[in-house]
Amino acid sequence: MFIDSHCHLDRLDLSEFNQDLDAIVNNARDAGVNKMLCVSVTLDDFPSMAEKTASYDHVYLSCGMHPLNQQDNVDQQQLLALSKNSRVIAIGETGLDYYYAPKTKALQQDSFVKHVRVARELNKPLIIHTRDARQDTLDILRSEGADKVGGILHCFTESLEMAEAAMEMGFYISFSGIVTFKNASELREVAKHIPDDKFLIETDAPYLAPVPHRGKQNQPAYVADVAKHLASIRGQSVEEIARLSTENFNRLFQL
Repeated sequence: MFIDSHCHLDRLDLSEFNQDLDAIVNNARDAGVNKMLCVSVTLDDFPSMAEKTASYDHVYLSCGMHPLNQQDNVDQQQLLALSKNSRVIAIGETGLDYYYAPKTKALQQDSFVKHVRVARELNKPLIIHTRDARQDTLDILRSEGADKVGGILHCFTESLEMAEAAMEMGFYISFSGIVTFKNASELREVAKHIPDDKFLIETDAPYLAPVPHRGKQNQPAYVADVAKHLASIRGQSVEEIARLSTENFNRLFQL
């Protein structure tokens, strides 16, 4: 059985699938997905995300503001209040993205620090987005004591050195459909070296659909394809990838 450790069910264009959310969740069940983490990207949208997924007891939530959604300073008290929801098991998606938004570095860093502080106050792991910001990401995690809560570097595309530094702080490395892309040879090399007890799998649905679904909208059922590719890369069976990634998710979130 698989766990999709990062998806955005509230961001799916259901009209493209010609299905409702129940059908998408059933598709995932049929593919062997028995848990999902639905990840918040704005605080304003969190209540509606929680409402849309309220009937699925195997769908967990995170609460946070994506670094590319930084129009203003994050309200730390609002983040704290929303994150006390009993279904929230993680804080984020947070982090730094200097590739798409280099002009908002200071705003992103302020938001990132606030997320780490809320995570520490509530003792909940972090969901980290990082792109072209390796050193600053690691520096903030270290300086703010993120090792006390750990978390996930999601949709990982960075270096093995960064992965190792993050793992030393108790973070897990999550692989998405990117690992199936033709131009991701360096990432596949990284995937070979992540320890069995430190990797996760995800879709990041509706984004980044894996081969053989490129060009389509992603959905949690496709995490099975990520697992198949990762199994081939790592020289393991699909069943082993499923078992290990499930054990890792449950350990991180104490489920």
